Amino acid sequence: MEAALQLAKIKAYVFSCFTDDPTGHDYYHMERVARMARMIANKEGAEPFICEAAAWLHDIGDEKLFHDSIKSLNEMDAFLHSIDFTKSDIKEIRQIMRNVSFRKGRIPTTMEGKVVQDADRLDAIGAIGIARTFAYGGAKGQPIFHETSKHTSIQHFYDKLLKLKGLLHTETAQEIANERHQFMERYLEQFYNEW
Repeated sequence: MEAALQLAKIKAYVFSCFTDDPTGHDYYHMERVARMARMIANKEGAEPFICEAAAWLHDIGDEKLFHDSIKSLNEMDAFLHSIDFTKSDIKEIRQIMRNVSFRKGRIPTTMEGKVVQDADRLDAIGAIGIARTFAYGGAKGQPIFHETSKHTSIQHFYDKLLKLKGLLHTETAQEIANERHQFMERYLEQFYNEW
């Protein structure tokens, strides 16, 4: 099966998994990460097809989003096999997915893994990142801000978002991150002024 058809089938599969997600991990998040991964891969000399495929699939099996993460990953493997992905391609995609999460603190060992992790992290910062932070907080019943609580959406900026610029691997992602990081800093300043 040709690569373009495989990617089209992956998009449809991902749409079926994430179309109703209210946490900021929806189909359009996967689409933005996949588009960014392909662009970074092309600029940085990574394999664009594997980067894009892994980026589309990167949140499958995430414990925050799936009740049975092992079952969802096994279903993904069977799906990829059904559209002619080789065992080695599936293994590489799974490895990229395993290392993408900020929470797990892993550093990818391949260029493709670094590209997908960078693409995912870029979608967590800037205007989209701010929107996703509040979408996730709202979906999980988390307050926007509370002066005596660390379990708020605003605290998430300090726990994760403001750290991401310094954790990117590729020059391409670092350049994109600068403007998005500055926007978040301006946003927080305005937020506190209004609060």
